[in-house]
Amino acid sequence: MLRIFNLSRDEQKQAVLSLHVMRLTKPTLFTNIPVTCEEKDLPGDLFNQLMRDDPSTVNGAEILMLGEMLTLPQNFGNIFLGETFSSYISVHNDSNQVVKDILVKADLQTSSQRLNLSASNAAVAELKPDCCIDDVIHHEVKEIGTHILVCAVSYTTQGGEKMYFRKFFKFQVLKPLDVKTKFYNAETDEVFLEAQIQNITTSPMFMEKVSLEPSIMYNVTELNSVTQAGECVSTFGSRGYLQPMDTRQYLYCLKPKKEFAEKAGIIKGVTVIGKLDIVWKTNLGERGRLQTSQLQRMAPGYGDVRLSLEAIPDTVNLEEPFHITCKITNCSSERTMDLVLEMCNTNSIHWCGISGRQLGKLHPSSSLCLALTLLSSVQGLQSVSGLRLTDTFLKRTYEYDDIAQVCVVSSAVQVEA
Repeated sequence: MLRIFNLSRDEQKQAVLSLHVMRLTKPTLFTNIPVTCEEKDLPGDLFNQLMRDDPSTVNGAEILMLGEMLTLPQNFGNIFLGETFSSYISVHNDSNQVVKDILVKADLQTSSQRLNLSASNAAVAELKPDCCIDDVIHHEVKEIGTHILVCAVSYTTQGGEKMYFRKFFKFQVLKPLDVKTKFYNAETDEVFLEAQIQNITTSPMFMEKVSLEPSIMYNVTELNSVTQAGECVSTFGSRGYLQPMDTRQYLYCLKPKKEFAEKAGIIKGVTVIGKLDIVWKTNLGERGRLQTSQLQRMAPGYGDVRLSLEAIPDTVNLEEPFHITCKITNCSSERTMDLVLEMCNTNSIHWCGISGRQLGKLHPSSSLCLALTLLSSVQGLQSVSGLRLTDTFLKRTYEYDDIAQVCVVSSAVQVEA
């Protein structure tokens, strides 16, 4: 418990009551500066022996700066966004008279709002000499910047005179984490979110939980663990500590729910993905929590017609036909299309089938699946290209190249299913 503010001596002489405000915070581990040298140096083993005899050092690890003792804070300390600010407020009767109708009020003023933190708004009937009124306030800090704790005291003296005074205590709330996000849009309507979280405080953090709460249109899968010996193990190891200025990357996959995935016109315009929920602990277990605002991505532009791959093999044999399944979607919400499919060969990819065939009418926001056959005449990683869709109503052609890649191997190599 650390007293941070009180009335000046002149004010205490004039006032019947005195106000003391203390911040409630946990102690910290004692930091010792080790002084050592090698045995061949002039002091010999003197410095090492002094450190071994020092009660503040750790036995067997004297050269470590962190000791076993706890020290009380000597200043106000830092307050970070997401932590809980706790304060002890005490009003003491310094006079020799009984004071009546004492009302103590504590408000927290931020840049956007004023919050009442007092546990009770009822006045105390009387306060005898050398007695005090105590109150403990708690507040989860949710804004960055300047905060002002306003403590107001009103009372009535023994002579019936009504008195009132208040004090302002200013402190800054700092940012504990730096969160950066990147979005990757897959052809299958899946969205991959990469979240980079950096500890910008001066002390290590234990990352208790980092999760993504998706929007109503998506299901989320965390990609931050691997399976080893039948058990799910975190990719960050068994200890979730994040050292000062260190950055950790979290990956999530969001997949549209079935009822929304079938409506291409709706899912393509969705920009709101969800929000991150981060919980951590510092030093002696102080808990902090941050929740980001709704994360938004740049909606992919598919144009009027979208072509995506539903199925394609990873590896195929050289000069042997293989099959792919394409999905064609009319992304327009108003216009029906009459489509014609053309297949153009490249230097390595050759299409099997009739080019220029009619696919028929495709109504707004509807889709059709198309099975195609092709073969490759060149080994290596080859790009599937050369599909053309023409809307006969508008005489507009849509070109699709680099749709996907396949690995082409010699027919003598066994292709795994």
